[in-house]
Amino acid sequence: MLDVRRLRLLRELAHRGTIAAVAEALAFSPSAVSQQLSALEREAGVALLERTGRRVALTPAAHNLVRHAEAVLAHLEQASAELAEARHGPAGPLRIGTYPSAARVVIPPALMLLAERWPELEPMVAEVDPAGVADLLRAGELDVALVHDYDFVPAPVEPGIAGEPLFAEAMYLATCTSDPGNLAAHAADPWILATPGTLCHAMTIRACQAAGFSPRIRHRADDFVTVLALVAAGQGTALVPELGLLDPPPTVHLHRLPMSRRTAITFRHGAAGHPAITAFGAAVRDALPTVLRS
Repeated sequence: MLDVRRLRLLRELAHRGTIAAVAEALAFSPSAVSQQLSALEREAGVALLERTGRRVALTPAAHNLVRHAEAVLAHLEQASAELAEARHGPAGPLRIGTYPSAARVVIPPALMLLAERWPELEPMVAEVDPAGVADLLRAGELDVALVHDYDFVPAPVEPGIAGEPLFAEAMYLATCTSDPGNLAAHAADPWILATPGTLCHAMTIRACQAAGFSPRIRHRADDFVTVLALVAAGQGTALVPELGLLDPPPTVHLHRLPMSRRTAITFRHGAAGHPAITAFGAAVRDALPTVLRS
């Protein structure tokens, strides 16, 4: 019989690429991960890893086993969801990931609704960049998360992760002048971008490139309140989604663009029916500002 915990380690190795990355993500030592994978090889009776010095690669048999592991883990999530519903409904800890602007606008009223409806549920919120959410969900560090993608940065397909769309926002060009509200007209401006490696950073780069130029980056800031303050100070031009425009400085000019940012609720495959996740999704939808409700 194959050990499910070891199958999970193999699945993580397939996604993360190195034993060191698996160990760091799951709070194991690298030697413990190697030992567990060696034990899985003995259980399977075939070679699962090809070792070259300090590097390992999955064999064809291992890739096939990972595919089965995804199905097994999804069925276990579904079984856990059904047992939770049979026991008590939404209760206990719920680890929630979210990006900052949703944390500011959507999450607080959603948590208030959860407290009213399901007082035994214990939501715990962490701000995370959507680019890292899938790893955190697969590792069990999050149970559910709000993630976003953009027209120029579509969401990748993530093995083991499912999701449901929630809402879409318009994107705005934020400037300190009343110049034309199109990207090409601001090709010579200094720009304010998010941290490299984030979806927001990639979105601005790709949107500007689609308009025929590469932005000249002056400042880097992830918080849209800070971004708008820099724009108001004449420090540059930026792209800002609707959730980032709660209280823009009066001197900032906003031009709606033919672009959008989309938000989805994500969770592990098989967990869609878990009562805590269902309750969270319903609370988020009920907490959305009217302008974002479809």
